[in-house]
Amino acid sequence: MDSLATIVLKPGEADRLIAGHPWLYEGSVLRMTQTPNDGDVVQVKDHRQRFIGLGFYNSRSRIRVRVLTHEREDLDRSFFVRRITAALQHRRRHLSGATSFRLINSEADLLSGLIVDLYEDVLVVQTSSLGMDQRKNQIVSVLQELLSPKAILERNDMASRRFEGLEEAQGVLAGTAPESLTARLNGLRFQLPSAGGHKTGMYLDQQDNYEAVSRWAKDGNVLDCFSFLGGFALHAARAGAKSVLGIDQSAEAIAAATANAAANGLAAKIQFEQGNVFDWLKGQTTVAPSEKVVPKFDLIILDPPSFTRSRAAVGDALRGYKEIHLRGLKLLRPGGVLATFCCSHHVDARLFEDVILSAAFDCRRVLRRITSYSQSPDHPVLPSIPETEYLKGYAYEIVS
Repeated sequence: MDSLATIVLKPGEADRLIAGHPWLYEGSVLRMTQTPNDGDVVQVKDHRQRFIGLGFYNSRSRIRVRVLTHEREDLDRSFFVRRITAALQHRRRHLSGATSFRLINSEADLLSGLIVDLYEDVLVVQTSSLGMDQRKNQIVSVLQELLSPKAILERNDMASRRFEGLEEAQGVLAGTAPESLTARLNGLRFQLPSAGGHKTGMYLDQQDNYEAVSRWAKDGNVLDCFSFLGGFALHAARAGAKSVLGIDQSAEAIAAATANAAANGLAAKIQFEQGNVFDWLKGQTTVAPSEKVVPKFDLIILDPPSFTRSRAAVGDALRGYKEIHLRGLKLLRPGGVLATFCCSHHVDARLFEDVILSAAFDCRRVLRRITSYSQSPDHPVLPSIPETEYLKGYAYEIVS
């Protein structure tokens, strides 16, 4: 370890790392004993020369070091075997019946900069840090050893890679790429293009919530906004909804969702419609001054993509959230349920609920909160790393 470059921290900068947060920013560095190469393993010490941990260095990133361990250990192949094995054991314990799930969720699994999703027998890898990207072949080798997948795909098309000095990349890292990916969630089969979709292909973080929200669908008319591949819609139809309408602006998503409904024998209950959700809701709730909006739905699901990637855009995001809730609540029948989600990290749960209540006030609705939702356990939350907790949701019943 003595041969490694040492990053010495300024006074007061060590506590956050000791508590478990892995990001060491450039402004926290007091000095370096030598200049490492980008991607090298470095050791981090506080201003009193006490050992803090080891991590990957990158001079091109605002996150100067991503700390991976607080032990004096080699960050070699054996290290990745131990960490990936631990991540797999966590999923098998908390999602014991799942065959598609997020296997590694970056900081939440103590592997900052690495995401791996399992879609049945195919793995999809994302490396968002230089250090992880340089060790991609080693990681692939470990994944092959532990899971023996048919294929391992690379989906490194995230804009965030530019901040690490990395170019976007897609392709096959091992095996033969399938024509499409398949995910089985709660007994339902979803097919998705291997080169398209959101994240690595599907929102696996909603796996538990798809099932939980469907309990409110029986014998009701359901509206699923931002339906994407039909996760909530198909679960609602299977749970006994009379009818389900899904809205999404992506023609590709609508085609895939329609095919998924047919493949699961649910096409008779579900209709998918392409359209901008904001425009669609506005069209359904705009009436003459002498008219009233006629509520049509017993369950409305709002699951939009993130409205903000930065704190500077929070104001615009809140206006967007309020708009869809205001319109959605007007379409919900008395006694009906609104299930709503926010995946914007910069909008916390309290702020999100404040927006919902503000919308309810404006349209003269009284809400009863009946449950709350979080991300599925394959997206673990480490309280010492606030960034690992991003998905929050609520279900409300219309009281009056």
